[in-house]
Amino acid sequence: MTKRLQGKIALVVGAGSSAPGMGNGKATAIAFAREGATVVCADVNEAAAKETEGLILAEGGQARHLAFDVTDSAAVGRAVASVIDEFGRIDVLDNNVGIAKVGGVVELDEAEWDRVHAINLKGPFLTMKHVIPHMVAQGGGSIINISSLAGIRWTGVPYATYYSSKAALNHLSRTTAAEYAAKHVRVNAILPGLMETPMVTESAELAGAYADGQREEMLKKRHAQVPMGHMGTAWDVANAAVFLASDESAYVTGIELRVDGGISLGFQGNS
Repeated sequence: MTKRLQGKIALVVGAGSSAPGMGNGKATAIAFAREGATVVCADVNEAAAKETEGLILAEGGQARHLAFDVTDSAAVGRAVASVIDEFGRIDVLDNNVGIAKVGGVVELDEAEWDRVHAINLKGPFLTMKHVIPHMVAQGGGSIINISSLAGIRWTGVPYATYYSSKAALNHLSRTTAAEYAAKHVRVNAILPGLMETPMVTESAELAGAYADGQREEMLKKRHAQVPMGHMGTAWDVANAAVFLASDESAYVTGIELRVDGGISLGFQGNS
């Protein structure tokens, strides 16, 4: 590690993992700490946030955990205020919270539409709403929104809520970047492609959509869709987030960084 984030205070929202294993937020929190940041590990699941905090502390890093619901503005406001009270600033905000519900516009229940958009889109809106004023006051900061390749293309699975919420998050990131560029608040999005994380490997819905419920067959098909021949890992997303959080990307804002093994190039499988 080169301590690229030394002295920075990073709030990672969705720092827990939805199932045993290494999710994007968990890996990102650990990677930030390894690069010298003090990391606030936030998640709606306190046990999951505390687990990530423990992994960081065990490596000698600096971390604390918080539990709050990203869809509750008052709760987000209290959480952000507690970080400011303790550390005086927030240099990096990394939004990792997201869920996927299989179903097209015909099949989806209206309540599921509302639930997914509340988590995937309202969540980042609320965290940015409460964090940006502090970043402006301190002279700048970096916001990283974890979106998805699903926000720019069809991925072979009918989940209208995921496509629409991630597409909206992409544009919200771009326009917020434009609005606050002069204030040195950078806003960028990371677009993971087909990833091998607990959110995917433990999803019965995805296994059903890909391979009639056969998990191993689903994974095989997803690996084959990627030009590089394999899905990415949470560490691939984490490494991209480290770059966008660091001063190395000080002149980078409003981008959609694809971390996808080339799948956005349009290939289906290897030749």
